[in-house]
Amino acid sequence: MLVVLSLCVCPAAAQQLEPRAYSPNPIGANFTGVTYTYQTGDVVFDASLPFSNVTANINSTAFSYIRTFGLFGRSASAGLVLPYAWGHVQGDVQEEFRQIHRSGLADMWLRSSVNLLGGPALTPAEFAKQKPSTTLGFSLFVVAPTGQYDPSKLINIGSNRWSFKPELGFTQPMGHWMFEVYTGVWFFTTNNDFFGGQTRTQEPIGTVQAHVSYTFRPRLWVAADYTYYWGGRSTVNGVLNADLLANSRFGLTLAVPITRGQSIKFAWSKGASTRIGADFSTYAVAYQFLWFDRK
Repeated sequence: MLVVLSLCVCPAAAQQLEPRAYSPNPIGANFTGVTYTYQTGDVVFDASLPFSNVTANINSTAFSYIRTFGLFGRSASAGLVLPYAWGHVQGDVQEEFRQIHRSGLADMWLRSSVNLLGGPALTPAEFAKQKPSTTLGFSLFVVAPTGQYDPSKLINIGSNRWSFKPELGFTQPMGHWMFEVYTGVWFFTTNNDFFGGQTRTQEPIGTVQAHVSYTFRPRLWVAADYTYYWGGRSTVNGVLNADLLANSRFGLTLAVPITRGQSIKFAWSKGASTRIGADFSTYAVAYQFLWFDRK
């Protein structure tokens, strides 16, 4: 049952809020960037557990690279994210105050996507002439167990398991407005070396994201974001835990161009309702650099 604490150091992947993740791009585009994220807030437990007043302050820095290409005539992309996290967790365990600090590499993220409807594979020159249209995309997220992990410790940065999320993303542009809905499911492999040599499994987590954004001019836009995620009940050595998720978050995202190939994105989100798990306020700033392949 103590496994809920691990949500503090490695924030739940289901909490993602990523507007314009399925927006088409010309082929041969390369995106690289760095993101700093600060998360602070409470951790909500089942009332029967001996934990109270648990709070966390988590920092992370992530380096990313994404490349676009054509796949069977459709626009596609592949990328990776390499994160590093550090933070502080404190709270009462059976009326005794405890606190802990962790710092190290977090699990690596991999993502591949392809547009199934709309979003044909176009060169930059062709793309500039293309009018935005309805798109339906498919993506696969993979989280690899590369993060810092010690089975003798209850709180870890890494998860010591693989995670996979197939997702569909629908995008509908309407003038300066864009409406998006994504739905996916996280699947998890078994952690066979959980705290003290135990075995931990977790049921799938369903996710839905919705975004409404407005473009002031190319690459300058603002979005209102929402996500709901549910499921994910876990077992330790076959014993079912009372950690069923049914949580939601809302937030705002602002993208601002700096130069032709550079931009900055600011994001904020907060828990709207939290049944179990991390109820964090999140602040993030990301720098991105874009360049195209030379011909």
